[in-house]
Formats: sequence, C-alpha cells, structure tokens
Amino acid sequence: VQLQASGGGLVQAGGSLRLSCAASGRTFSSYHMGWFRQAPGKERTFIAAITRSGGSTYYADSVKGRFTISRDNAKNTVYLQMNSLKPEDTAVYYCAAETGWGTLTRSTDYDYWGQGTLVTVSS
Repeated sequence: VQLQASGGGLVQAGGSLRLSCAASGRTFSSYHMGWFRQAPGKERTFIAAITRSGGSTYYADSVKGRFTISRDNAKNTVYLQMNSLKPEDTAVYYCAAETGWGTLTRSTDYDYWGQGTLVTVSS
C-alpha cells in the first residue's frame, strides 16, 4: 500500500490543522492506521492510532484532548484533526499502516509509511 500525507503547514499557536493520509489499494479497511511525528533531533514518537473499523482510538498523553484521529474507509483516508496547537507540536508528521495485531503505539509494528508532512507552530 502507498500512503500520501498532506495538510501540513505553518500555523500560530492555538490554531488548528487537519492532516490527511490517502492510501492506495482496495484493502484500506484491513489496516490499523497511526500517526507519528518526529521533531528535529528527536526520535519518531506515537501520536494517535485508530483500529480497522474506526471503533477504537488511542492517543499519546501529549495530544489527548487536542487531537482527534478518524478514518473514512470509503475514501481510503485517515485524518488527524489538530486543535490548540503548541510550538512543541512542530514536527514532521507521518501516517502509517499496520496489517497485523500489534500494539498500535510502536513504530516497529507498522508495515507501511507515508512520506511525512511538516507542521510548524509559531509562538
């Protein structure tokens, strides 16, 4: 599967952005989907994940209550709505697809990765 992330950009602190990740192929609904981010000089970290049907979602504590992950299986797309953005949210954001039965929070569980989209939050 190929993943194409989009929607990044420059936003002021307190603002909002919505990231999208479009997947190729006809088996999108068979993948758990996740979002990760990597700030300059730091490791890639888990942000949010959603199960195949969209019935369950998981969030990192740092974004809980501010970010919302959702998916539209008919459109082969997963979204990340980001509200109340902070300068520390600045990073490259990656979407990823997991075909197995992993934890959903470890990058090593994911099989496919998008190219990343840059989010910059100014203070």
